[in-house]
Amino acid sequence: MDFNVRKLASDAGIFFSRAVQFTEEKLGQAEKTELDAHFENLQSRADCTKNWTEKIYRQTEVLLQPNPGARIEEFLYEKLDRKVPPRATNGEILGQYMLEAAKEFGAETPYGSTLIQVGDCQRRLGGAEREFLQSSSISFLTPLRNFLEGDWRTISKERRLLENRRLDLDACKARLKKAKAAEAKAAAVPDFQETRPRNYVLSASASALWNEELDKAEHELRVAQSEFDRQAEVTRLLLEGISSTHVNHLRCLCEFVEAQAVYYKQCHQYMQELQREMGSPSAVPPLNSQTPLETDALQIEEVQPPASGTRNAKVLYDYDAADSSELSLRADELITVYTVPGMDSDWLIGEKGNQKGKVPVTYLELLS
Repeated sequence: MDFNVRKLASDAGIFFSRAVQFTEEKLGQAEKTELDAHFENLQSRADCTKNWTEKIYRQTEVLLQPNPGARIEEFLYEKLDRKVPPRATNGEILGQYMLEAAKEFGAETPYGSTLIQVGDCQRRLGGAEREFLQSSSISFLTPLRNFLEGDWRTISKERRLLENRRLDLDACKARLKKAKAAEAKAAAVPDFQETRPRNYVLSASASALWNEELDKAEHELRVAQSEFDRQAEVTRLLLEGISSTHVNHLRCLCEFVEAQAVYYKQCHQYMQELQREMGSPSAVPPLNSQTPLETDALQIEEVQPPASGTRNAKVLYDYDAADSSELSLRADELITVYTVPGMDSDWLIGEKGNQKGKVPVTYLELLS
């Protein structure tokens, strides 16, 4: 029990001494031992590595698992040291829905058979995604997390210990400085009081006491300096190990890129196979293609104007044809217009000279 009390008192004294030294440094009332420039550069490089590794790790987590609820669940399973239950990817779920829908609509129908083809492709895409997530987690996320939770914690612990050793060292320097000043003052007293034997004896006793205090302060300083130097060397070696961390993270980054390349290659292959199975949907022109419009133009050319229903119209505004099926117009010119069966009511067929095409009704004033 006595040992514990002494240790508690000693720890409290050390903590108080460090607090006083830290406060006086902040107030500019005490000197501070500065680390060399190389050591400071190592610390700055380590802090930079930690900060960017943490950001890259967090954002990679978001990339691989956008669902924050799922990320929290995985985190809890890891903290409880339990295996994360397998979870179907969104592609696999979509594929399953499509296959179930095909059963309801009939696998023999065009829609049902296509649902089966697309659903099977989605399931394969989902499986490829799951493999990519697992591979990336093992080869990229895990090493980054190990650095943040392992190596960096060790570095942070040693750096805090180094800071405590520095505070102890500077506190010892301050005590030694005070002891030297007090010893010099005590040694100077007898020179002025030699005629007073009693005071001389007292002064000599005080001088001896301060000499003893000075020796103690010098011994504590040597011990503190030794501990500081040893801790500085340990911390320096750990900080220099950041270079090997960069090499390791570089290798992990290359593996991550390789996993992405394999994943996207598989996805591209699956989609090409799906297109072939569906009869090359890529051959179907997009909405902004001119192929359907050109077809409309051919149909317009084949339609002969009816014997009745043809009217004259005056163009109100300039109009530039959007494609070959339409007719460009200029304000105030006269054209002939008529309709064809099934045509949108907002459009008419217009003719001027040997040119023919669709024209918007809102640009025209129909004449009787």
